[in-house]
Amino acid sequence: MPPAPESELAALLALARELAAEAGALVAAGAKAGFAVATKSTATDMVTEVDRASEALIVGRLRAARPSDAIVAEEGAGHTGTSGVCWYIDPVDGTTNFVYGYPHYAVSIGVEVDGERVAGVVHNAAIGETFWAAKGQGAFLDGRPIHVSGKADLPTALLGTGFGYEPGFRARQALVVGRLLGRVRDLRRSGSAALDLCSVACGRIDAYYEQPLSSWDYSAGDVIVREAGGVVESVGGGPIARGSVLATSPALLTPLRALLRESGAVDTWP
Repeated sequence: MPPAPESELAALLALARELAAEAGALVAAGAKAGFAVATKSTATDMVTEVDRASEALIVGRLRAARPSDAIVAEEGAGHTGTSGVCWYIDPVDGTTNFVYGYPHYAVSIGVEVDGERVAGVVHNAAIGETFWAAKGQGAFLDGRPIHVSGKADLPTALLGTGFGYEPGFRARQALVVGRLLGRVRDLRRSGSAALDLCSVACGRIDAYYEQPLSSWDYSAGDVIVREAGGVVESVGGGPIARGSVLATSPALLTPLRALLRESGAVDTWP
């Protein structure tokens, strides 16, 4: 199918940046003012009134500006559209960090056109950094071009990952981490998939894997990593499927995929 016209892509990215900044300001204010906390799928899967307020702000603005677009949002404020454009919204990615005051949580907004991810914005509401990218236009951090690390040596690679909410699954993921640690430089677990993808894009880590993720977790970061020169696919190889995500510098892809398979990462996939 033909790509989105450059003018439309620019307009989508501009709107995503505007909404991420506005929602980010709301989230930052909520962190200072205090908030109520509830749980969702498990006792460790939290949601706050700030998550819901951020989502309501973004969805409300989108419905007013682009009423024909589809919306998929983490807290359930979806909309079926007719335009071929779909917005993927994570109003606070890293809610546990947010609840604990750990300064690593973000507003993530990804945009698809006719099923292809074409633009993304991730705004770290805790420290004010903003990552963005649009297809064919490169990736940026606060206006500066960014690129993946280019790391080719797996034993000196710094990896990122994340864990699921279900206790038994997390225990299996921990076994994989134990097998990986002696084969790479080190491993980080930051608590925000969107920001981990952006860390790959700007070279703060060399690669990141996690499963399962939801579409709102990775839609923006996928575009940002690709536009920064990285590769994004599933942990087992091929396109992202069932929320299995591996993002890396290209030279690490083959050895890292083999190491993840050898360490049992594919077997832990629920």
